Amino acid sequence: MTPGDALVRAVRDAVDAGEIDVAVPEQVVVFGRGGGVFESPVALRLGVDPWVIARRVGGSVSGPGFVRVVVGPELVEVIRRDPGYGVARVPRGGWSEWPRTFDNPGFSVRYAYARACWVGRWARELGVGAGPFEGGAEELVGALGDVPGRAAQAEREGDARPLMLCLENVAGAYHEVHERCPALPVGDEEPGAVHAGRVGLAEAVRVVLGNGLNMIGETPRERI
Repeated sequence: MTPGDALVRAVRDAVDAGEIDVAVPEQVVVFGRGGGVFESPVALRLGVDPWVIARRVGGSVSGPGFVRVVVGPELVEVIRRDPGYGVARVPRGGWSEWPRTFDNPGFSVRYAYARACWVGRWARELGVGAGPFEGGAEELVGALGDVPGRAAQAEREGDARPLMLCLENVAGAYHEVHERCPALPVGDEEPGAVHAGRVGLAEAVRVVLGNGLNMIGETPRERI
């Protein structure tokens, strides 16, 4: 369940319990604050006590009444099980693929997708299955969680750029994790739960970037 989904459910539950009397929104605006932290002005827009919603999502209240939600490794499992994660009707967009350097977002995003696919292929060959992610990549998890909200924003505004910027953030964070925390055993290292978790994380990145590229009108490539 995404932060946005959790907030919508919290509003619905509060209405059903008679705590608030509002029309339940189909979706809510959510802003990623980094490190798996998300904030939403849902209570302000509905004109209700933010704590009524925050309590139901295990969150808190910040600023002028934003509901704050912190997500963790379980988001990775949500994404892996939801092939349609974050999908919205986004206008076409895109970047130039050249130059092929990490400073070019077009290359960075496409290469991150290819890298995540590469991890999956090699994991299967080595017999390393995907397992529960144990944490340690908060910036990446936060970027993954931000995608549905940015895709919805792109659809609402008729502009692909909010989603594209979010995909750039996902790619940049994944490149760092890929280099710093190898998903596959190195040398004589035996595969363990940590590797399985990182393979699962790569699967989630593949889903998110693949969906994102499709949304802006591009067919993702497993090799570039």
